[in-house]
Amino acid sequence: MKTIFPILLVVLLTGCTNGKPPERKPVAEVGKTVLYFDEIPVHVYNGSDKADSLELIQNYINTWARRQLLLMKAEENLTPAQKNEVDNQLGETRANLLIHQYQQQMLLERMDTVITESELENFYITNDKAFMLSSNIVKALFIKVPLETPGLDRIKTLARSNNQTDLQQLESVCFQFAEKYDDFNENWLTMDKLEVEIHQDIENEENFLRWNTFYETADSSFVYLISIRDYRLRSSLAPFEYVRDDIKRIIWNRRRIELILSLENGLYNDALKEKKLRYIE
Repeated sequence: MKTIFPILLVVLLTGCTNGKPPERKPVAEVGKTVLYFDEIPVHVYNGSDKADSLELIQNYINTWARRQLLLMKAEENLTPAQKNEVDNQLGETRANLLIHQYQQQMLLERMDTVITESELENFYITNDKAFMLSSNIVKALFIKVPLETPGLDRIKTLARSNNQTDLQQLESVCFQFAEKYDDFNENWLTMDKLEVEIHQDIENEENFLRWNTFYETADSSFVYLISIRDYRLRSSLAPFEYVRDDIKRIIWNRRRIELILSLENGLYNDALKEKKLRYIE
C-alpha cells in the first residue's frame, strides 16, 4: 500500500490556528468509506517521537484499510440470508448488553450487600452437607533451611513446640537462616500445597496426618520441616473459616438472582395490569 508519510507529517505538524477548528484531514479511503486523521485513537501514537508516531499511525491506517477491504468484499459476497443473520446477532447482542447494564444499575441501587456474621454461620449450619471437604487440609508451620544451617537441631526442637516464647525464638532464628518460613497466616491449606513445598508426594495423606504432628525431610541442599497444628480429612465437614468466603459469595449471588427475578416479575405483572403486554391467540 502506498505510504502517506507526507500527509501525516503535515497533519502532525499543523493544528488549530487563529482559534478556528482544524479542517478534517482524510488519510485513507476504501470505496465510499473515509478514514480521517482525528478518528485515529491518540493512544496509538501519543508519547512517541515524530518518526515513531508516523510509523505507528501508518500501521494503524494499513490495518484499517485491510479491514475495510475485507468488509467491502463480505458485503459484496454474503447472501441476504447471511446478512440478516448477522443483523439478528447484532440485535441480540445489543439487547443483552442493555439488559445487563440495567440489571447492574438496579443491583447497585437496591441490593443489600451487608452480610452479617450470624447469617454466614446460620447458612453454614443449615447447609453443612454442602461443605464436605474434597481434599485433606491442614494448619501447619513450614520451614526450609539449608543443610549446613548452624543450630539445626535447636530449630527442629523449637518447631515442634507450641509455646509462644519458643515460636518467637524460632521466628527470629529463621529470619536469619531460613530460605522459607511460613505459617500461612494460620489459614487452612490443602495438603497438595505442602507437598509442592517439600517436592514430595505423600501416598496416604490420611494416615500421614493421623500419625504425624511433625515431619522432616531433606534433599541435597535443604532440610524441610513441617509442624502440623491441626487437620481435617476429606469427606468431613470443612471448618467454617475455610468456607466462610465461599458462603459469602453464595449468599450474595442468591440475593442477586432473587432481586433480578423480582425485577422481572414486577415488570411482567405491571405490563399485564397496564395492558402493555397481551398474548395474541
